[in-house]
Amino acid sequence: MSLSWIFVVVLASLVALVAVSFIVEALRRAPQPPGKLVWAPSIPIQYVDIGGMKVRYVKTGAGPKLVLLHTLRTQLDLFEKIVPDLASHFAVYALDYPGHGYSDIPSARYDADFFVRSVEDFLNALDLRDVTLCGVSIGGAIALIMAGRRNPRVVRVVAINPYDYAKGRGMVRSSFLGWMIARTSEIPLFGETVMRLRNFIIMKAVLRGGVADPRSIRPALMKEMYEVGNRRNHYRAFISLLRNAASWERATEIYRNINVPVSLVWGEQDWASPAERDQDHRLLPGSQVTTIANGGHFLPLDRPQELQELIVRFATT
Repeated sequence: MSLSWIFVVVLASLVALVAVSFIVEALRRAPQPPGKLVWAPSIPIQYVDIGGMKVRYVKTGAGPKLVLLHTLRTQLDLFEKIVPDLASHFAVYALDYPGHGYSDIPSARYDADFFVRSVEDFLNALDLRDVTLCGVSIGGAIALIMAGRRNPRVVRVVAINPYDYAKGRGMVRSSFLGWMIARTSEIPLFGETVMRLRNFIIMKAVLRGGVADPRSIRPALMKEMYEVGNRRNHYRAFISLLRNAASWERATEIYRNINVPVSLVWGEQDWASPAERDQDHRLLPGSQVTTIANGGHFLPLDRPQELQELIVRFATT
């Protein structure tokens, strides 16, 4: 077979693969937003408009205000194991970012600034003041960036495994499949095709790569977070987030502006290297630093009791 024919065959195969990926995506069934939280049916699910976007959130408890910020590609249910206990000490809020969970999925550039502005708009919409921001992964970075911007509503930050290193490619360390998703997302057209052809096996591998003990994640929660990806344009938002991942590391430049108390928390088995963790501490020399043994990237699922106790100690003293 001549080279020209080989080229034609390869090109036709690629075109067919792209076409199949669109068909697969169109046939996916999007989940209906749940009317109740499986893990806390008594906590009402609410929505608030922020700049024309509808954002899902929950609020429970009374006391000082604590806002929980989840990781990339998860949702507020990441905190299912710690919200009930924290509600004994705080008025607890947890939200789905735009493009995540059951919040709206706008057409936008999903970089660090977009997520920071979304959380700022959330605090403004609910007029939350004197807030402790407690975030995991990009949630930890969002909290630190907001404090670096001297947001007057923020009085304290708990940054758990902040995702602000390696040009935002920490996910490649979760598993081989996590590496594959992150790397292929960088390739125009091919990245979108791979994302449309995603399957539960890939999602499962990435999530399990974020915990020290795979049993830490309920199978039903894992399945729900996968199926949320079937919502229209969800995969586009996720690939935009991955392609703008370097913005998280660039944003660390303003950490030196932070003038509120900060607790830096890492799971012993988090994706960040010791040198990357030390970098944040150098930028925040007055911060408290804690490493939680036998914990991975998704600490609220992996080591909920230790994390909940740390948050209470730090945010109530």
